[in-house]
Amino acid sequence: MIDEQTDKSRNSFWKELPILLGVAILVAVLVRAFVLQTFFIPSPSMENTLQIDDRVLVNKLVYDFRSPKRGEVVVFKAPTSWSGNPDGEDFIKRVIGIGGDHVVCCDEQGRITINGVALDEPYLYSVGGERDQPADQDFDVTVPRGRLWVMGDHRSASGDSLQHWQQSGEDVQEATIPEDRLVGRAFTIFWPLDRARWLSVPEQYGPIPRPGT
Repeated sequence: MIDEQTDKSRNSFWKELPILLGVAILVAVLVRAFVLQTFFIPSPSMENTLQIDDRVLVNKLVYDFRSPKRGEVVVFKAPTSWSGNPDGEDFIKRVIGIGGDHVVCCDEQGRITINGVALDEPYLYSVGGERDQPADQDFDVTVPRGRLWVMGDHRSASGDSLQHWQQSGEDVQEATIPEDRLVGRAFTIFWPLDRARWLSVPEQYGPIPRPGT
């Protein structure tokens, strides 16, 4: 005797499987396009925070609801003058200054100051007990509204706002990136597993006042 209910269930499963797979693929595509995306790290510019070939997860929605904050690690479409690629290229850096910030280097202790408050940067690249300096030359900029001053944690190996400020003859527009070029915020390293961790904002950014206060 054939169990008709079981037979129908099996047939129904195989008929519905292509639909379920299609829905799963569609959801994955939508998530990647609008919500989350993975990026791998191709260069040493963010060492030691991020190592070459690390994989990070990027929240692509967060800046649709709020502005970027100092200390966040962000992925952005680099201007052509930065990358040489007219089709755009993804860069990853740390936000140091937001629109309106007065960013200066360096104070008597060799630290960057933001709106008059010195910033200690424990994440700067270090090897063999030697740490990168916050900058390789003095600078004094006010970040235009709607733009960001971004720097790599491995300052001596990073094509960032300071490098492009130098190369452009101290043009702050060329040195900063528009907020609308942001792809999203990198919030975790998920691969390799032994390096998995959150990319939180360092507490040292807490005391920095808002621009103009």
